[in-house]
Parts: sequence; C-alpha cells; structure tokens
Amino acid sequence: MNKVDMKILSIKEIALDSFEMILENKSVSETAVPGQFLHIHVLGHTLRRPISIADVDKTNHTVTVLFKVVGEGTRQLSKCPEGMMIDVLGPNGNGFNLKNKSNAHILLIGGGIGVPPLYYLGKTLKKQGYHITSILGFQTKASVFYEDEFKALGETYITTDDGTYGHKGFVTDIAKNITNIDRYYTCGPVPMLKAVMDVLHDYDGYISLEERMGCGIGACFACVIPAKNEPNGYKKICKDGPVFDANEVAL
Repeated sequence: MNKVDMKILSIKEIALDSFEMILENKSVSETAVPGQFLHIHVLGHTLRRPISIADVDKTNHTVTVLFKVVGEGTRQLSKCPEGMMIDVLGPNGNGFNLKNKSNAHILLIGGGIGVPPLYYLGKTLKKQGYHITSILGFQTKASVFYEDEFKALGETYITTDDGTYGHKGFVTDIAKNITNIDRYYTCGPVPMLKAVMDVLHDYDGYISLEERMGCGIGACFACVIPAKNEPNGYKKICKDGPVFDANEVAL
C-alpha cells in the first residue's frame, strides 16, 4: 500500500448514478491484483472513499474504478475534471485467491456496485484459460452496466429487482440452476452474499465485502467482521480482506 497521486484521464456516467473513472499511475497499475481497492481522498472530506478496482491496463499504466453516487463525497468525486490529480492510498487489501486448475468453470456473481471488482477478476481468469459464467444483479434497467464487457468473458445473465431488464428476481434464482462449477466468487450487499453462500454451500467460494472504512489500513477497527476459528474473534475487512474464503467469516 502506497500513498500516490493519480491523474484522472476520463470520467463518465455509465448507468444511473454510476460512474467510470480511469486513473493513471504506473506503480499502482503494475502492482494491483483483482479484488483490491483504492482509498481515495475527496477534497473537503476527512474520510477517504474505498473504491474497488474494476480493471487494470499495465501497458498504458491505467486503473479503472467504478463507483455509485451515494452521498456528497462520491457526488463530488463524480464531478472531478479530467486532468485533475487525486490523492490515493493503494492498492489496498488482499485480493481474490486465484487457484490454478486447468479448464475450471468459474461462476462470478455480482450485485450492484459489487459487480466492478469481478470484471478484472474475470479478465484475469479468462486469460488463464478458465471458463467463465457471470450473474449480475441490479435494481432496474437504468442501473445496468458492463453487460457487454462480461459477455466478452463468457455466458452472462442479468437480473433486475423490478423485472425491467433480464430476469426479474435475484441472482440466486439463476445461480441455483447452474451446475458443474468448480468455484464461485461473489461481491455485493451482505443479504445477497448470505443468499449466495446458502445456495452454493457445496462449492468452494470466495466473497468480497463492501464496507464503509475509516483508515483503510487496519488501524481504526471501524470495519471488523466476526471470524470463524480466529483467536481474537474478528478480522479487519480493509486489511485482512476485503476478500475472504466463504467459510472464513460469519456474515
């Protein structure tokens, strides 16, 4: 984890209140792995905003992040101009476990702003020869993003809460009918993660937790989660995570 300045190359709204920001920094692009996040300082705000890494281009030294406007901090971030330098801590956290198994079938399940980190993961696994199936859940049609990007990785299903696009219902409606997977990776709101873990309890799985953070480096104890078989009874999401084995923590 390093404190760096990153240049905003582009920023655009890609879905309802959801923005894609492409940042430039050689050291971050060369070291970031799927599942890590950037802790971004927003002018006028004390606490940084943790934003998952959605993609990395090591050749052009760029890192792509996607975020949803949910308050004044992210609203201000969405209005930053191209060319602006922003203060970033990162890449932070532990990423996804990329176990090796030739021709393995991987299931990616994302909900809302939990979708972005799964894209860089999927791209990485695809290059390694894995078979990728993705299930992406959104609130409504206007909230859907990166559908074409995931389709380029493999078979992709879209669900919406209101049925305005894709399957009406939950990601688990689709997941329970997909068989012969070797493992799954999922990121999204805790109720979704619990449901996915319940449906796919027979499979090897990894979860990535979305969490409000204070320091982002494991010092403030603002983002702890109960842990199984852990002497002190908890793990820090920002430092020990945000990715955990599905059997490692208690949601």
